[in-house]
Amino acid sequence: MAGFWDVRSGCISFGGTDVRDIPFEQLMEHVSYVAQDTFLFDRTIADNIRMGMPDATDEEVETAARAAGAHEFISRLPQGYRTPAGEAGARLSGGERQRVSIARAVLKQAPIVLFDEATSALDVENEAHINECMAQLCATSTVIVIAHKLETIRNADTIIVMGRDGGMLQRGTHDQLIAEPGMYREFYEARCRAESWSL
Repeated sequence: MAGFWDVRSGCISFGGTDVRDIPFEQLMEHVSYVAQDTFLFDRTIADNIRMGMPDATDEEVETAARAAGAHEFISRLPQGYRTPAGEAGARLSGGERQRVSIARAVLKQAPIVLFDEATSALDVENEAHINECMAQLCATSTVIVIAHKLETIRNADTIIVMGRDGGMLQRGTHDQLIAEPGMYREFYEARCRAESWSL
């Protein structure tokens, strides 16, 4: 969908046009991508966020950071938004890098936002910030989330359960999917059982 790989069969269309027929740079104007492994440049935090919209003002950068739950930790850094992120964002934790990446996506205001396992390696607090931000983005963008965590997807308008071969096994809302036999309900029930475990 983001144009990184071509489909093997069928097509993915954007506004009725096959993505293979859209120049990559033009496609990227309409898509924000937040990956599991976030890469930041060895520039300031503000510069990294501003990559979503190069001519954004400081106020717009801060507004995006607040929406992504990043403003508070950025404000505590020695130079605030002017603090260098370090090589590949090494001066920040994984959750902080992820929130800077999401602030970049918020600032870009793309009609499609892809979250690819964006919460898989985060602690509960950071995951909560990102789930809240996803919910806010739904007001202005189509948000597509690839995830294994139920907390990340349970409120989605549509959940698609994929098989190991890449085929679609089930489709519906959380309530619909737990009401019918299938992989989603099995996964949900296993998750509920695991919540009662103790050490």
